Amino acid sequence: MLRQRFAKKTVGGLMFCTTVLCSTIGLGNDKEPEPPLGLPPVYYPEDNLYSKERANLGKFLYFDKRLSSDGTVSCSTCHSVKHGFTDGAAVSTGINGQKGGRSAPTVINRGYSTAQFWDGRAPSPEAQAIGPIANPIEMTNEKDPHRAHETCVERLKNVPEYKSRFASAYGVDDFTIEHVGKAIATFERTVVSGNSPFDRYKSGVKDAMTESAVRGSNIFFNKTACDSCHLGFNFTDGSYENIGIGMDKPSPDLGRYMVTKREEDKGSFKTPTLREIEHTAPYMHDGRYKTLEEVIEHYDKGGIPNPNLDRRLKPLNLSKQEKADLVEFLKALSGEGWQIDPPTKFPPSNNESSGT
Repeated sequence: MLRQRFAKKTVGGLMFCTTVLCSTIGLGNDKEPEPPLGLPPVYYPEDNLYSKERANLGKFLYFDKRLSSDGTVSCSTCHSVKHGFTDGAAVSTGINGQKGGRSAPTVINRGYSTAQFWDGRAPSPEAQAIGPIANPIEMTNEKDPHRAHETCVERLKNVPEYKSRFASAYGVDDFTIEHVGKAIATFERTVVSGNSPFDRYKSGVKDAMTESAVRGSNIFFNKTACDSCHLGFNFTDGSYENIGIGMDKPSPDLGRYMVTKREEDKGSFKTPTLREIEHTAPYMHDGRYKTLEEVIEHYDKGGIPNPNLDRRLKPLNLSKQEKADLVEFLKALSGEGWQIDPPTKFPPSNNESSGT
């Protein structure tokens, strides 16, 4: 079967399309969902190809609070449909009411990149999916990450339907935390946003965007060159940039530097997609800006000065109308494909009568 795929070579954590031959024999060979207008096919790695069974299993797991030690936190707690697959908070709240240090980035269109988290410390969606399960601030009471993953799998194995679903989806009788990550990542890759007013306008529907949005697109792509970082179909190059956020604090979050230990990476964070940006407030890795207007003011001033500030950042001196048009354009990047209904019931554990 001929499938549109992505090459393994990446640039800035993003994947680019190629075509390869995939076997029609074995697990994970269902027809992948058609992406909305404006998006290419999502990449599914060879060891975790798409299937409906895997996606459906991953959806249950994504919303199931039993992934956490005390049954209070799920993936959707910090990445909810209601808030555009974020949590609408400056920083996320994990197990025992603990506060994290960063704002939850959206899951939408994350299947178009490799490295995950604001600092890119996870090499894939599969690795990202199991990270919070072992984080004592997010989902576990265990101090040892390996033990946290073990106890999570133990809880899930106490759910008969999960055991049968993993057997069907992955052909295993004894599933592991890696299988949990694969299933969740498969579901997350189906969470996409396309067919926005911008996509329709670009396809030739000239009344798809308002006049203000059209003016804003000209500002975005030409006057301000926002697409020097927010480029391509997903409006991000997947790079890590220092725009000054947090560098005005006594002890700033050093971002990408904590992964690479390179001086030039201090204060750098992943360039986020702008798809659905109107639905994913607050903004920046520390959630300091509540509105798009505030974000534009940040860039209009040229960012926050610090030794590693991106050299492309300069005061923009935009007029009030230009700022309004730019906001209108950003709102025209809101589309469809991510609006889903969470499960209303979950498979019961051996000691439960229902999974509500």
